[in-house]
Amino acid sequence: MIKPTTYYIALGSNKGDKFKNLQDAIDAIHLALGNVKLISKVYKSPAFGFESDDFFNCCLVLESYLEPQEALDILLEIETALGRVRTKKNTYEARIIDLDIVFVEDKIIDTETLQLPHPEMQKRKFVLQPLNDVASKVKHPTFNKEVAVLLNECEDDSVLEPISIWLKNPSKNFNFTQYNYIAIEGNIGAGKTSLAKKIAHDFNAKLILERFADNPFLPKFYEDAHRYAFTLEMSFLADRYQQISDDLSQLDLFKDFIVSDYDVFKSLIFSKITLQEDEFKLYRKLFYLMYKDLRKPDLYVYLYQNTERLQENIKKRGRDYEQNIDNNYLEKINTGYLDFLKSQPDFNVKIIDISDRDFIDNRSDYLWVLGEICGE
Repeated sequence: MIKPTTYYIALGSNKGDKFKNLQDAIDAIHLALGNVKLISKVYKSPAFGFESDDFFNCCLVLESYLEPQEALDILLEIETALGRVRTKKNTYEARIIDLDIVFVEDKIIDTETLQLPHPEMQKRKFVLQPLNDVASKVKHPTFNKEVAVLLNECEDDSVLEPISIWLKNPSKNFNFTQYNYIAIEGNIGAGKTSLAKKIAHDFNAKLILERFADNPFLPKFYEDAHRYAFTLEMSFLADRYQQISDDLSQLDLFKDFIVSDYDVFKSLIFSKITLQEDEFKLYRKLFYLMYKDLRKPDLYVYLYQNTERLQENIKKRGRDYEQNIDNNYLEKINTGYLDFLKSQPDFNVKIIDISDRDFIDNRSDYLWVLGEICGE
């Protein structure tokens, strides 16, 4: 999965309910651009370069998969949606909301519409002071100076007053820490690994990923299922048991919870589909001997997708050995999971239908899935 880009964005308002304007902008940025990681204090500052009411200013740190020009275009749309009307060019004026990209990591961009780093940021205390709250050690890529140094050297003598009310980070609306261990499951191609990675990154979770790609019997199974089914399932069971035992026993004090893209019980679901009856009976005995000693998830999330969408996803990710998977096989897996989940009254289970959702490329769908997981 592509790593998100870190943005540093300055926000300001000096018309109407200034604090609400800032909060509305942050909420809109969270919905449209990406995950808000940090928000500075709010500072009251005098208007810079013209006579007007005092401003409320802040800065935030954002992670986004968008390119800088795309991000800028969306910020301008947010300004318009919140009521900003630009009446003059190259002139300071009062505004309901002002959103400026200050840094995008160490990128240097100079186009007609976008200059990075922001060309005036080092002259403006109302940018540097809140930016220092959230990024004091970040270096200006052309000056090669940290934000804290730029603030100390800034000749702007404006007096900024910190406001005692804090803005709310909308990402905190998703309470994953109510669970210590979340297992995300789904059919082949449902997106469980992608979702687990995104959650782990956005919410500081320890990530446990199934090592299926290292299994030498998987391509052979897709070529000759009858011959390699038992070998494959035994190999998976041993590997899943060893991995989950090791990973769950290793405490990570710097992570808030654990998220995995599988649960060991999937071994029993797949083996029931792939094995002959006598083989399955033997396999089931071995499975329960191992399973009873394993830690169970606090929340079991099952991502349901219809067969058509699963096949689209499988073809899109392009693994050669998966390209000829039969629809009937995928439908049996879905049925096997759903029957299993219905038979587990002690499991805390959430079945989420994502057949019409794209949480990888559509942020609103991703936020919807997060809401389904964290909601009551």
